[in-house]
Amino acid sequence: MTTASQETPRQAADAPPKLHADNITVKFGGLVAVNDVSFTIPDRSVVSLIGPNGAGKTTFFNVLTGLYRTTSGRVVLGDKDITNLVPHRIAGLGMARTFQNIRLFGLMTAEENVKVAMHSQLRSGPFHTVVRTRRQRREELQAREFARELLDFVGIGKFADEYARSLSYGDQRRLEIARALALRPSVLLLDEPTAGMNPQESARFTDFVHRLRAEKDLSVLLIEHDMSVVMQLSDRITVLDRGEKIAEGGPDDIRNDERVIEAYLGKSGRGKSA
Repeated sequence: MTTASQETPRQAADAPPKLHADNITVKFGGLVAVNDVSFTIPDRSVVSLIGPNGAGKTTFFNVLTGLYRTTSGRVVLGDKDITNLVPHRIAGLGMARTFQNIRLFGLMTAEENVKVAMHSQLRSGPFHTVVRTRRQRREELQAREFARELLDFVGIGKFADEYARSLSYGDQRRLEIARALALRPSVLLLDEPTAGMNPQESARFTDFVHRLRAEKDLSVLLIEHDMSVVMQLSDRITVLDRGEKIAEGGPDDIRNDERVIEAYLGKSGRGKSA
């Protein structure tokens, strides 16, 4: 019998849903950015959302995380309906994300950037903070230890006291992930995490996501243009084009899907690999 720790990616894809989006439609005036898209993330899986520029991927991400409201449809995280909740409530229920454009506090240290994400989890009120009670000091120490643990996990522990703006591009990406993990999410959304990375950095990132899923017991949703990363990481891939879902399946299914090839390469690309 296969244990949870021995579970393969394809087995994980058959697990119960961790997140389900049902018939999501998003309209901006007369523009339909996402049209009737349903989407499921199984527990402890890595799922990728791909498509040409303008396909609606980031809009869909923004709906899941509460930055955009749906025109119609429903989003369920675990057993909770999170449709159109504000972002901080969705984060508190177990969904965290990174952004395509890095959003760090440049003049705060790496450790401080991670601790910012823990604010909603701290219980010491203004009195405890001003007086610096034993409770507040204990909580502050625990936050510092957890932040350092996360920085070590993502591989930048030695830079804990460095300003975020002084880190390399790849290390800033890792810091963003550490900050997202500080929310203790069950679902982590990564928006083009390898953008700007060289092939060696992308390969290390691929290994890191495998470890992230295994050691943090997470489901991961990935928007990514590097198809080698997508194919290596994904249990399942969903393809959007012009706001509509045109394909869904395993990497081999998507690689050979005629609709996907046409969306990326045009009709002249038929027969080539996606």
